[in-house]
Amino acid sequence: MTAPRTEALHPNAKGLDTQSLRDIAALLSKSQTEAAATTMNCLNAIASGASAIAITLKYGETLHYIAAGSSGLMAAADAMELGGTFSIPAHQIKIHMAGGLPTGVVMPGDTEDDIAGLAQSLANLTSKDTVIAISASGTTPYTVAAAKIAKDAGATLISIANNAGTPLLDLADHAIHLDTPAEVLSGSTRMGAGTAQKIALNMLSTLMAVELGHVFDGMMVNLHADNIKLRGRAIGIVSTIADINPTGAEHALDLADGRVKQAILIAKAGLSPDQATDILLQAEGHLRAALARLT
Repeated sequence: MTAPRTEALHPNAKGLDTQSLRDIAALLSKSQTEAAATTMNCLNAIASGASAIAITLKYGETLHYIAAGSSGLMAAADAMELGGTFSIPAHQIKIHMAGGLPTGVVMPGDTEDDIAGLAQSLANLTSKDTVIAISASGTTPYTVAAAKIAKDAGATLISIANNAGTPLLDLADHAIHLDTPAEVLSGSTRMGAGTAQKIALNMLSTLMAVELGHVFDGMMVNLHADNIKLRGRAIGIVSTIADINPTGAEHALDLADGRVKQAILIAKAGLSPDQATDILLQAEGHLRAALARLT
């Protein structure tokens, strides 16, 4: 029986432990780069999945991330960035990780086989929700069982796996098969497989933000400026797009209560905060369309 791709031995790993650390590092770097490139073969599925996520969030429904182990950590990292980066409301994002999100350095492995509480944790899942289910093997019991519940509920299912022809991908509405090469450390999917998963998740969430109008010329115009660094970034964004000095940009941000899109419209056309909000509503939140309305 052929071992799954994620469990196969890397062809250059023979005698790995006898090599210099520098040579091993070079092999690790090369294998990670090769793994990262596999997302290029999934562009259609990633783009269509991102569109489904955008529709779910646009209409106030919920995006669910479901995974176990290192895949769960990749999922959590993406999910927990959506608020600060794109101001996606917290109540629209749910993370379901086998055994729960770790609070320390111990992450038990047996939780990925535990499906007992899934039906209860996914009880509120609806046909308008979108689920992202991630498993390197594509066979993780927790993740596959959750995917089946999602399908039964009529939710849109985006599956990310690193082995082809697996149950998780077979269930998907949007199947993202990351055909990563064998790991240098056989079976350690936190490495190449995890790298590719992280990139695919970043692509999904970024494309979703573009679709929702939260990106303008590569700038995060819907960010939540809740610290000094992000406040400075917001001032820079308003200054750049509205073509005004930083002092004027900061004043517009204050008038807009920190909302970048509104601040840009205020600075650009001297609108009141309410007028800026009205124009954005008419443009369905897309800054470029809102700016076009000013002319």
